Amino acid sequence: MSNMELLSDQGLRLDGRRANELRHIQCKLGVFSQPDGSAYVEQGNTKVLAAVYGPHQASSKKSNHDEVIVNCQYSMATFSTGERKKRPRGDRKSQEMTIHLKQALSASIKTELYPRSQIDVYIEVLQADGGNYCASVNAATLALIDAGICLKEYVCACTASLANGNVPLMDVSHLEETSGGPTLTVASLPSSGKIAFMEMSQRFHLDHLPKVLDTALKGCREVQNVIDRAVREHVTQLGQAGGWGSVNK
Repeated sequence: MSNMELLSDQGLRLDGRRANELRHIQCKLGVFSQPDGSAYVEQGNTKVLAAVYGPHQASSKKSNHDEVIVNCQYSMATFSTGERKKRPRGDRKSQEMTIHLKQALSASIKTELYPRSQIDVYIEVLQADGGNYCASVNAATLALIDAGICLKEYVCACTASLANGNVPLMDVSHLEETSGGPTLTVASLPSSGKIAFMEMSQRFHLDHLPKVLDTALKGCREVQNVIDRAVREHVTQLGQAGGWGSVNK
């Protein structure tokens, strides 16, 4: 499939979205009782679970007197895609995603508050339909909040690509990712405007990169709004269940 087919003459994408629209996002905090924090995120047809344990005492070999150790593990369920093949844990792709997750999350956590400690973040992709890394970052952010980990601010992620040669697309699906066009993945701290992680699947022409980056950052800001609403609703529900009285939204 060529890029020319990704956007119709009416400006609609294959799934009916406009070029600058996110996929529908559903999220829930506190989905498990065993971890210290957990979250579930659906971003389009991509579905991700995140669990957080800690902070707990780090091993002597890894211990740092000043900051916390962020340990991440990323994996995909064997049924997460339509491909019939084994997905061993710890394969090269998972290791790369683990490193990228750690980079984004470490930029958000107030690591100086947890000296000689370790925080474990586990990500499981249940269904993959594009933007797996972004959904994982967004789920991990919610799980960290559910665990009571102090963050500088939300870290949110979004992808962007190009259609018809020069039209930027926000939050691309798997079909759009595999169409042959380049994809830009960005994890940012939207409130401060800082970029925690950025990766290109292919090279962009220098004239196109600024508008594609702006589209990805705009997507991060919109994801932040969704995450913030989910957190406030979760706190409100906890407050009502615990008899705390009204919780200001």
